[in-house]
Amino acid sequence: MRRLLLAGLAALALSSPAMAQERTVRVISGFAAGGTGDLMARLIAEYAAPHLPARGVVENRTGANGLIAAEVVARSTPDGATVLQCPMGTMTITPNLPGASLPVDPRTEMTGIVNVALSTYGLVVAANGPHKDVAGLLAAARAKPGGLTYASAGVGSAQHLSVELLKAKTGLDIVHVPYKGSAPALQDLVGGQISMMFDNLPAALPLINGGKIKALGVTTLKRTASAPEIVTLDESGMKGFDSQGWFALLAPAGTPTPILDRINAEANKIISTPEFRERMTKVGADTVGGSIDEFKARIKSETERWGKVIQAADIKAE
Repeated sequence: MRRLLLAGLAALALSSPAMAQERTVRVISGFAAGGTGDLMARLIAEYAAPHLPARGVVENRTGANGLIAAEVVARSTPDGATVLQCPMGTMTITPNLPGASLPVDPRTEMTGIVNVALSTYGLVVAANGPHKDVAGLLAAARAKPGGLTYASAGVGSAQHLSVELLKAKTGLDIVHVPYKGSAPALQDLVGGQISMMFDNLPAALPLINGGKIKALGVTTLKRTASAPEIVTLDESGMKGFDSQGWFALLAPAGTPTPILDRINAEANKIISTPEFRERMTKVGADTVGGSIDEFKARIKSETERWGKVIQAADIKAE
């Protein structure tokens, strides 16, 4: 994800005076290596590398659900030389949390460039656990209110809100157990300490394929091409259930429109290649691309949607 921007900025490296002089692009990521965002970044870098006349510098600035990284980018010169690798939660969820300490407000201090990929969430349980399908899991939750637990990557994470959306649709009482990231949550799920969780399919697929956890369903309305054998929650009786994460590129507010347009165009060239699409499918993600206006419209609609979930569930920042 981070280095996709490098391809987009490659053409700008010679046209922008500042970039032509330094020939360096800074891509800021708010999360550590090893997660879904890092996986995306590595794949994109592989395909972007042949297009890079500029030197790319990737920086990880972790903390505050990506807002530390967002602050670095928002305070940078808006010339296209510094951009943010941004997941959905940083832009549409965290700013909505009551009591959240915001070092920067991405809603007003950042601007969208392109939505690179959608990440489907899988409803996963321990492979050797008692829950065999969605109907059985929901029946167990109804039979013993508060008896089941669900893990998330933290309060206000996309995984957290996706289960709260499920609870709102079903009226179930399932206890939230927040973790500091998906990796430790998945470990406890494998060990049976947690009943269930939603997680990004790119991160969960290796454990699913390895027989450590089982996917009962995916959160999109259509089955994902990366694992078509996994049914959707919609098919499993939860009509209309739809929740997806995304990974995108953003720039500081005030970045000139010609620069944003050029980055968007170069990014779309890579996103549209059959090779890139195939590789993304293999890791459980679906490529998106599209215009800046389309991406901004998605940010707006999902900010409103998750804001309603936060309010209904009375979720507050820790």
